[in-house]
Amino acid sequence: MADKYNILFLGASYGSLLGAKAALAGHSAHLICLPQEADLINAEGAIVRLPVRGLDNPVELNTKNMPGTVTAGAPGDADPADYDLVVLAMQEPQYRVDVVKDLVKRVGASGKPCMSIMNMPPLSYLRRIPEVDGDAIRGCYTDASVWDNVAPDAITLCSPDPQAFRPPEEKVNVLQVGLPTNFKAARFESDADTAILKQIEADILAIRYDADGTEVELPVKLRVHDSVFVPLAKWSMLLAGNYRCVREDGMIPIREAVHSDADASRAVYDWVQDLCVALGADRNALVPFDKYANAALSLGKPSSAARALAAGAPYIERVDRLVQALAASRDMRSESVDTTVQLVDGWLARNRSTERVA
Repeated sequence: MADKYNILFLGASYGSLLGAKAALAGHSAHLICLPQEADLINAEGAIVRLPVRGLDNPVELNTKNMPGTVTAGAPGDADPADYDLVVLAMQEPQYRVDVVKDLVKRVGASGKPCMSIMNMPPLSYLRRIPEVDGDAIRGCYTDASVWDNVAPDAITLCSPDPQAFRPPEEKVNVLQVGLPTNFKAARFESDADTAILKQIEADILAIRYDADGTEVELPVKLRVHDSVFVPLAKWSMLLAGNYRCVREDGMIPIREAVHSDADASRAVYDWVQDLCVALGADRNALVPFDKYANAALSLGKPSSAARALAAGAPYIERVDRLVQALAASRDMRSESVDTTVQLVDGWLARNRSTERVA
């Protein structure tokens, strides 16, 4: 019988998506989240709605009705030593909060394998890439010192390609998946740690779900790759779409950001891919622009980063600034990316100014 793993998730949004898939495969997940979220998840389960090809309505999964268990709690109550795998599923600025930062420190001290599903790669992960000068990009992080606590050989990155959101009219334990693509993870440096991911990958792949008497294969799988660069394919998407939702006077949907000027979007996309190749990636392992542009047609909302800025967030994940800094280290420059960074900087400065006045 295959091993069943106990997985600690820091974050209950994307954490509940991958956690629910793991629990369907018989593994156990514990989600670190806010008290209101934890109370609802423990009482009613985490609810995930997935569009499934061939079905008119989304499949609604409830973690209360799964072979594995899903529980939730506070950062201070979790002991990383009790888990086989730790998944970082919060947005990067949240790790600056003292109780979360302390938990990450305890994760590092435990030596447990740690997989990030953040858009912003942890600094310790980027240190696995020889062409990256980790010290030169510390300023791109909200609090870079968080990542000094996790060793590069104990961490990997998983690209959060699925698009999901909390419907504002629903309870906070409900997650709606808009674009049901796969999580793409790089292997760990250790074969033993990588074997954990590959077992979870195989178990999720084997799931068949009874949807009103019809056995269906559910989307959103975990895929494990040998290359450390595969999860970085998301950078082109973020710079061509997500961050270009940010405009001087407001936010636009990802679909419009990509398709209102497809040639300009393609130019940014290809430039970021050129950067990844300069860092060591195989271009054939990256996602071509046309495939991304087709997927973006279904993305009718502004990106989560754009929505956060519009709502007054004083910090967001700065993949835009990270890409700009890495490119500068290779003597590469994009006027479009520079403009995007300037726009995001402007929104953050205004938000922080308002926060200080309040």
